[in-house]
Amino acid sequence: MKNSFTILFLCFFAGSIGAQNSYRPGLFFREDWKEIPAEIPLSQKHVYNSDLIVQLYGPGQDSLKKSNHEQPVDDPYYVWSGLCLENWMVTLKHKTQNVDLTGFAKIRWRTKQFGFRLLRITLKLNDGTWLISDQFDGPSKDWRIKEFNLQDIEWHILDAQRIAEVGVAKNPDLSNVEEIGFTDLMPGGKSAACSRLDWIEVDGKPVVR
Repeated sequence: MKNSFTILFLCFFAGSIGAQNSYRPGLFFREDWKEIPAEIPLSQKHVYNSDLIVQLYGPGQDSLKKSNHEQPVDDPYYVWSGLCLENWMVTLKHKTQNVDLTGFAKIRWRTKQFGFRLLRITLKLNDGTWLISDQFDGPSKDWRIKEFNLQDIEWHILDAQRIAEVGVAKNPDLSNVEEIGFTDLMPGGKSAACSRLDWIEVDGKPVVR
């Protein structure tokens, strides 16, 4: 009898913990970029995750580099904006699913910016609306991991042709997002003024496209 009560209690406790954690979405995707030689421009052959499609936007897109250096030995394989003569943007799109980024959705990445570069999140909604985040990841002398709580972000409308912010977005619906990306809204200034992204993770709930 005592053992039966203990088992019943443990099952109830585990169920309660599971219910409490269920409101947090799981990992929707992660992208690390393939460990192959550096090349311009960034393209689909550099994408490690076979479920993802990379897309480039803006007048500076053709100069985006998938970079890597032999020294230091732990130098990652990353996207680099230093040679872009004009504004640029990189996005990733799942081949079969959109994603719900409401509630406790998060985005994490490992980046390193120099100069005045402030790397921001960009989103393309299912209805074609483009958004850019007010929050950003700024300059750092070493690689840095940053996590964004998406419900804390104030979103602005993005002109995806010019890669320019054009005003505040009023109550955008993030329940059906098609593409997730990043830009610093600036041309590159070589190594002294640029953005670098090593990897990106997105926590969200899959949505049937």
